[in-house]
Amino acid sequence: MKTLSNINLDPLFLEDINIDDYIKFSLLPAIYNNKQIFATIQKNLIDALNFYNKQNYDFEIYILDENSFNQLLHKFMNKKTASDLQHSSIEEEYEEIDLNDFIKNEFDILHSDNSAPIIKLVNSMFYQAIDKKASDIHIETHEKYGLIRFRIDGVLLNEAQVDKNIINLVINRIKVISNLNISEKRIPQDGRTQVKINNKTTDMRVSLLPTYFGEKVVIRLLMESNNIPSLEELGFSEEIKNGLNKLINHSYGMILVTGPTGSGKSTTLHSFLQIIASSEKNIITIENPIEYKADNINQIQVNEKVGLTFATGLRSMLRQDPDVIMVGEIRDQETAKTAIQAALTGHLMLSTLHTNSAVATISRLIDIGIKPYLLSASLIGILSQRLVRILCDCKEIDEISSKEYNTTIYKAKGCNKCNFTGFLGRKAVGEIFIINDEVKNLIAKGATDIELKQYMTKQTTTIKDNILILLKSGQTSIKEAIRVGLKD
Repeated sequence: MKTLSNINLDPLFLEDINIDDYIKFSLLPAIYNNKQIFATIQKNLIDALNFYNKQNYDFEIYILDENSFNQLLHKFMNKKTASDLQHSSIEEEYEEIDLNDFIKNEFDILHSDNSAPIIKLVNSMFYQAIDKKASDIHIETHEKYGLIRFRIDGVLLNEAQVDKNIINLVINRIKVISNLNISEKRIPQDGRTQVKINNKTTDMRVSLLPTYFGEKVVIRLLMESNNIPSLEELGFSEEIKNGLNKLINHSYGMILVTGPTGSGKSTTLHSFLQIIASSEKNIITIENPIEYKADNINQIQVNEKVGLTFATGLRSMLRQDPDVIMVGEIRDQETAKTAIQAALTGHLMLSTLHTNSAVATISRLIDIGIKPYLLSASLIGILSQRLVRILCDCKEIDEISSKEYNTTIYKAKGCNKCNFTGFLGRKAVGEIFIINDEVKNLIAKGATDIELKQYMTKQTTTIKDNILILLKSGQTSIKEAIRVGLKD
């Protein structure tokens, strides 16, 4: 019996053997120097020899070091998992199991006779993500381990650290249920899947990206229309709610919601649409992705592979006799011009833009080629918003910040209730810029951002002011306030 170290062996797949048994007893067929051999590991040698004595193969046995054996085992597991999962059902039972408790028994997951433990692990991951109201699941492959993280209230939190071999099996499972290519690991892939938990179906958008140490998966959890919060539930101030209700009553014109990625723009737009929606109105949206499925509106998914972009979709929507149009995002001049034309011709147009303030939205549109007179004629209001995390009841006094602001300021502490983050839920804050006749004249005359901001601050409370109100009322911390824009 010979030993081999630091070697990368190729697996040998024999047609007439049950590979599950060979994995179970740590006796793996392999190719070494063009010769068929069995490979095993010192700690499982007795089990391997007992199993070998029952076989009809007269291969020489080699003892590998642990890393070499695990590398060979991983190749077998990839092949086995791909085969098992393609014949498994995705209608599985979802259980409330702590991921870290489940992952503690890593040997059983890797050496099970079937794919059930991996399926159960993935199902439990989905269950916990939905239960904790995560918006995204991140699955990352690092050099020596894998990481599962949930984005909760806009912040990524570590959920579980797992063996790198297990994370590869998890990714394979996700590929199968998303109808993606298991064997392809060199290029990005995008897919979709559904899970049903407690008779409630959740759509998921899956994105895979090859990284240096393996693949990274991001799963966006998409919501149903009955999960869309109302304007009251979003947490906006009375000033903003009153302004939005006035804008929604317009029969035509353009309303823009602005802010950085993850600031809740799409959710706010869908809240608008649920207020506006009625049997008397034809409402059409084009989105990427469709984050909320709604039965009372017509929704179009962007598909750039076949030429369905925001701009081309919007042009086609105008021939569908719409009353209200929602464009997920204005990214370019073509989309902006078509949106403004729609607003000028009797349609209520809703869209989003990535700008940091309401005033900056006007200069951004002018920069991409929109004439000021067209902007002043079509724009009726701009909402710039952020989502601020709210402190849990376990909060504690921040002595340093309290002295700086001359009032009691609180900071995050962490407890079981808030999953030791110190925060529980989020509240929307913003600034609303109603485009009245005076503002229209300022825009048409080419007023600067400074001039427009001076006018707006007389008309409404700014984002910074609203964040400061949350800070001084003890609802959020100084770190969170700075993160969302207090010092911008």
